Amino acid sequence: MGPGPITVDPRVLRAMSTQLVGQYDPAMTALMTEVMALYREVFRTANEQTFLVDGTSRAGIEAALVSLLEPGDRVLVPVFGRFGLLLTEIAERCGAEVHTVEVPWGEVFTPEQVEEAVASVRPTVVAVVQGDTSTTMCQPLADLGEVCRRHDALLYCDATASLGGNPFETDAWGVDVVTAGLQKCLAGPSGSAPVTLSPRAVDVVQGRRHVEAGLRTDGDEGRGRRIASNYFDLAMVMDYWGPRRLNHHTEATTMLYGAHECARILLEEGLDEAHARHARHGRAVLAGVQALGLAVFGDVAHKMTNVVAVWVPDGVDGEAVRASMLTDFGIEIGTSFGPLAGRVWRIGTMGYNARTDAVLTTLAALEQVLRRAGTSPRPGAGVDAALEVYG
Repeated sequence: MGPGPITVDPRVLRAMSTQLVGQYDPAMTALMTEVMALYREVFRTANEQTFLVDGTSRAGIEAALVSLLEPGDRVLVPVFGRFGLLLTEIAERCGAEVHTVEVPWGEVFTPEQVEEAVASVRPTVVAVVQGDTSTTMCQPLADLGEVCRRHDALLYCDATASLGGNPFETDAWGVDVVTAGLQKCLAGPSGSAPVTLSPRAVDVVQGRRHVEAGLRTDGDEGRGRRIASNYFDLAMVMDYWGPRRLNHHTEATTMLYGAHECARILLEEGLDEAHARHARHGRAVLAGVQALGLAVFGDVAHKMTNVVAVWVPDGVDGEAVRASMLTDFGIEIGTSFGPLAGRVWRIGTMGYNARTDAVLTTLAALEQVLRRAGTSPRPGAGVDAALEVYG
């Protein structure tokens, strides 16, 4: 019940036990095509180039940035938590000229703040996180695509922690590239990174295409510098997933099965229904921890639906509480990073864990552990408050 990874949906585990087939078996290529279609629905996009990068969510981030950015390109990163800092580091490793703007952890940016920075920096790419689990904040994105288009920049978003549990509208919001992971609201394991690229982004990536000598004659045209990574070269990965099925790597078949089932589960429920479910259970946890006397961290109005952070009470050993939750009740909750490390607990309601029984059990266990740690919550307060939300 932390900020991820989470308990995997049993349906996903069953799907991942399916026997492997060859990467060019018709069943395999048909499944890849189906996965592309499913994730277009998940991302709410018509983008043809919607597929999986084999690797954790960070693999998707790195593939996007290394394929979009040439050395010297200007990048703007609005930083409001640890994962904005990660985007900064990866963009710097790509050789980009990285500019950051920051707000205090626990806050988000207004569109005006972002546009002011974009107008000043004139970036090629604006790279932003939607839901940063380190702070539990959810950055509003609806206006940022238009901001980027007015200033001729691409908008990239890391939606790892938010996709499936918070509204995300790739096309309606004008987001050019989105990457995610399975291990949060999609109810799967870490190890596969769904990505989608707009036609504008595809043009940039294809313009940097690296053509092996002797295979073709069109050379490295476009922006002029080939993509530094072979594995994360999205131009080559697009050829692998596309109709030509040009060999690039051996697809991680078991993860493909898992990603396929994650999308099926989500779409069977319905995106709007899944967002509402995450919001409902998130409100129940929020009410429950407040009833236990815990102070919530950050701007609650901009909190992600699927995770809440609370301050560790004065005089309480936060790590001892986490250890007791795990040892005595089999429930994991998280701490955070950087300035919040050891100072907050993060409780998640993501994917398969966004359930009434999981929420109530967690709150009941937390009450007992807090009492042993020296606090005095009213007996049953957390569960009662959650039940009021459930009605």
